Amino acid sequence: MNSNKVKGTEGYTNYLEEFIKATSEIDFFDLHKDFLSYTPKEKGTVLDIGAGIGRDAFVFSKMGHSVVAVEPLQEFRQASAHLYSSDQIIWIDDSLPSLIKLSDYNNQFDFILASGVWHHLNEEEQLLSIGRVSELLKSKGIFAISLRNGPAGAGTHVFPTDGKISIDQASKFGLKNLLSIENQPSLMKNKQDVTWTRLVFQKI
Repeated sequence: MNSNKVKGTEGYTNYLEEFIKATSEIDFFDLHKDFLSYTPKEKGTVLDIGAGIGRDAFVFSKMGHSVVAVEPLQEFRQASAHLYSSDQIIWIDDSLPSLIKLSDYNNQFDFILASGVWHHLNEEEQLLSIGRVSELLKSKGIFAISLRNGPAGAGTHVFPTDGKISIDQASKFGLKNLLSIENQPSLMKNKQDVTWTRLVFQKI
């Protein structure tokens, strides 16, 4: 799927260097501190949806996990090759809600991360995406998601997110909510009007 057909990538190329710099300055362990206790304790298979420049996928690979990083924007994938190269990461050009190139990965992942992705999907696409995530997870697998709330930033194709709606949607696909934290501040500079909701689910 060509990145110019993925509406969620709209706007990022206008602020490419600024976004890459701002992203790389955020520490993985600060950003995902609420998710760390849910990550696989043993070597596992991890999917990073909307992997961006690859910082999170790189850290997961350094933890010893096999990582699939999905990112539709070519410029981000190119940046990752310079900033966060690892032979433990498989990069795939694909996007939600279908993730059609992951058809061979159904029931394969111990842990799936979607950080800062959901606000690029409308409510129907969010529902379809949770269903697709459930298909990709192993039994007892974990899905961690960060929902962005606030005005558009670099990405201009945005929709509201709602933790309660996501929890309700997830329950339809056998995903049990384990964690819900709302109104967390943004770690990016000058984003006082942006808050985040962190959710963790387990496939039952």
